[in-house]
Amino acid sequence: MAKSTAETNSTSTLDGNADTFNVEAAEILANEALRMPISDAVPIYEKLLATFPTSAKYWKQYVEGLMAVNNDEATRQVFSRCLLNCLQVPLWRCYIRFIRKINDMKGLEGQEETKKAYEFMLNYVVRMFISVSLLVLTGADIASGPVWMEYIAYLKSLPAQTTLEESQRMTAIRKTYQRAIVMPTHHVEQLWRDYENFENSVSRALEEMQWKSWKKLLSFEKGNPQRIDNASSNKRIAFAYEQCLMYLYHYPDIWYDYATWQAKSGSRDSAIKVFQRALKALPDSDMLKYAYAELEESHGAVQAAKKVFESLIGDGVNATALSHIQYIRFLRRTEGIEAARKYFLDARKSPNCTYHVYVAYAMMAFCLDKNAKLAHNVFEAGLKRFMHEPSYILEYADFLCRLNDDRNVRALFERALSSLPPDESVEVWNKFIQFEQTYGDLASMLKVEQRRKEALCRMAENEDSVLENSLQDVISRYRFMDLWPCSSKDLDHLARQEWLTKNAIRKAENAVPANGPTSTDWKISSVPKNPDISGKIGIIQNGDQNGPPAPGLTAFPNPLTSGVPVNSGGTTAINDILKTLPPPLAAFVTNLPAVE
Repeated sequence: MAKSTAETNSTSTLDGNADTFNVEAAEILANEALRMPISDAVPIYEKLLATFPTSAKYWKQYVEGLMAVNNDEATRQVFSRCLLNCLQVPLWRCYIRFIRKINDMKGLEGQEETKKAYEFMLNYVVRMFISVSLLVLTGADIASGPVWMEYIAYLKSLPAQTTLEESQRMTAIRKTYQRAIVMPTHHVEQLWRDYENFENSVSRALEEMQWKSWKKLLSFEKGNPQRIDNASSNKRIAFAYEQCLMYLYHYPDIWYDYATWQAKSGSRDSAIKVFQRALKALPDSDMLKYAYAELEESHGAVQAAKKVFESLIGDGVNATALSHIQYIRFLRRTEGIEAARKYFLDARKSPNCTYHVYVAYAMMAFCLDKNAKLAHNVFEAGLKRFMHEPSYILEYADFLCRLNDDRNVRALFERALSSLPPDESVEVWNKFIQFEQTYGDLASMLKVEQRRKEALCRMAENEDSVLENSLQDVISRYRFMDLWPCSSKDLDHLARQEWLTKNAIRKAENAVPANGPTSTDWKISSVPKNPDISGKIGIIQNGDQNGPPAPGLTAFPNPLTSGVPVNSGGTTAINDILKTLPPPLAAFVTNLPAVE
């Protein structure tokens, strides 16, 4: 190949005919070498490096050319000439890539050689950093963060066949992280975060293994494998629990298991002592406090149980709604109706009293005390405070339904819907619809459905999903529990039709350009096939009897359970879209399989 004028001038410059250290000429020559076969470029690289022996860029370019043709022996020789004199991160990383490449298929021996190469690089440069106090060395280089991260990633990728190998691998990773995070690099924060995540993951895994191992040991001891007498066996079990608590001191389930085992073994005093120790170890564990109070109450120690509940309540300022509810129930069981009523009157003044306390006390008065009037008064009192809580409205409505007070049920819904904002009224509308579908006449049923549509149309985020009359409204009106007025194929068809319409229109709107849509702007997504949509149509009844959502249908809200009706014009809309497509493509789109 004929040399260009620039190359000839560059070569003559390096031969000594001009300025020997002409950097621009050297760059031109190096670029020419890149375009040549490595066998032809070797003399050029040798001339360049004879003039610039510390140029890591030229050394790296040289060895990469040799590596590209798999000339491993020549690559080793070049690395041996440059590595210790050119302490530059990219060059050393190139060296590591070479070592990993030649040792990739050598199994354990190759892994050891690769680790030695990493250690040689990091240890050598750190030692040099300490001895000559230079920050330009690889391990201590401020830009060496990627080297440490690459080494750690390599260690993580190593396979571990046995528990011992896994332990050794984790130890090596930990030591490398600890060395890396003390180096002043640009990546020290990332390395520290990675190290924290590593330790947390390892600690969590070890924690779970330890917990499982102790549980297995406790079960083993409880099985009395030695067939010794009960007294001796109980001593061994208690000893095993005490040993376990040395390591799992802050595990509430271990304390609870220990206490309940003591109680079942007939040692109530020992069980109480275990609970007392547990509450010292975990003073904020409400679970253990309830369990402790339950133990005392079950053995007739009402006052002791009351003290535990009082510790849950404290001064009342930080008491939770649940603690108020459970204490009211405890007082009702142990001291009677009047004690529970007095405490409720105090609890309702607490800043942490929620609507749950009102519901719990009202239902207790209704179901246990048979006092419907008191329960009604409690609900009315709570309504003044919690009119903005849809869940409270639903609980009150259920109570009125149990009283067969349909007039007040309707009045409650009207009061609530007039005060709730549209985005918080969906559940109340659903309950209102369900009530009318079950107990109302046809006119009231249709009227409430229409009112719901009009109200939800005002929600900006639902404008695209609140549609006109739909056959699904009929299905909702005439279904009962798991009985449907149509076949599963009909349900499948309606659900697929709605899904296809919504997704096609949404994507079409996103694809409309500024100058208006064209036939090529429409995009149609795939359609789920044969979904189980028994839980997708109709109002959710108490207990959520409809089951989990069907696969492939979770991308859009349930039109009826969310209070949003379905479009009866879906067929027309999608047909308009499909008309813009060739017939084969339209047929293909309408029969797309389910999206996994």
